[in-house]
Amino acid sequence: MTTPEDQVGQAALQEQPFVSHLLELRDRLLRVGVVAFVIFLVLFPFANDLYTALATPLIKHLPEGTGMIATRVIAPFLTPLKMTFVFAIFLSIPYILHQMWSFIAPGLYRHEKRLAVPLLVSSVFLFYLGMSFAYFVVFPLLFDILPGMAPEQITVSPDITDYLDFVLTLFFAFGVAFEVPIATIILVWMGISTPESLAEKRPYIVIGAFCIGMLLTPPDVISQTLLAVPMWVLFEVGLICSRAFVGDQDNEPVQPGTPQQMDDDLMSHLVTPRSASAPAPSEDVPPGRHQNQDFTPLTPEELSAELDRIEESDEASRPATPKPHHAVDMQAAELDVDAKLRLVADYRDEADEEQARALLYEVLADGNEDQIRVAKDILKQMDDDY
Repeated sequence: MTTPEDQVGQAALQEQPFVSHLLELRDRLLRVGVVAFVIFLVLFPFANDLYTALATPLIKHLPEGTGMIATRVIAPFLTPLKMTFVFAIFLSIPYILHQMWSFIAPGLYRHEKRLAVPLLVSSVFLFYLGMSFAYFVVFPLLFDILPGMAPEQITVSPDITDYLDFVLTLFFAFGVAFEVPIATIILVWMGISTPESLAEKRPYIVIGAFCIGMLLTPPDVISQTLLAVPMWVLFEVGLICSRAFVGDQDNEPVQPGTPQQMDDDLMSHLVTPRSASAPAPSEDVPPGRHQNQDFTPLTPEELSAELDRIEESDEASRPATPKPHHAVDMQAAELDVDAKLRLVADYRDEADEEQARALLYEVLADGNEDQIRVAKDILKQMDDDY
């Protein structure tokens, strides 16, 4: 009988991994905050100079004898302070992404890590490229046109706070918009779409780019167009890169010893389909060895029923099998095939995919026809999840 103290101890053991993740996340957020604050302290003495450099594209195109104004008493102090804080966060983006990567990397597969690192580096570069495009290309064009569109008798003297909010919005919009190639590659990588499907949806994507430009930029056609057109061009770049990525994936040789190679080898020996003209399997083939037969996957209900039948048939004769984390010294070879299938379920519950695959390969080699079918269906489910 389980005592309340045992229940509390078991609950603590179950919560510990989650709590440890929260503690790690807290530590990484604190590091990010410290780095951003240090950069802010370094930039703060130059806050006014930075704001002057930020306002230069507008000041150059203001009518002669006019300039920017501050309509609030504390705006001359708070506006450069706000700008410096936002710039400190923008400059901290590489470190922020590094901390995010360090947090999620242990849960990724090796091939996912190989792709994630270039994507992270490219995303940082494209974000900064979008901000640079806004400052050096969009701002001069935009501020050359807008002041001249003011009605007569109206003096154009923008407020420094409104101008800061305006340019920060454009910086963020163009930085995010330049991530379109990364988003395209991720959609193809995750199997959500294909390059051919995305190419067929090009007209809708062009319209969507103009709609996003309308939402993310101030209400003028110029900035909307200057955002939508680069998004369209970057989509085409992402489409080209995604096609190259798919080609590399198709041509990439399967490394020996990987789960994909082991599955292919086993299936080629154990699940070879029989053609219509092939003779029927010989009756003297030992049970549990491969026979040329058509393989029909089990439905989820049939798979569940088959696992229940195996467990019930062996329940009376088998010794109590401890959980995987209590069975470190137990040799899997000493277990019969039905016990291996039960142990596979325990390993999958504890997210130990490697041990589960190893036992399933033994079942494919030593099991009978029903056991092999169950093992193949479990492997198929694991590959789909993978």
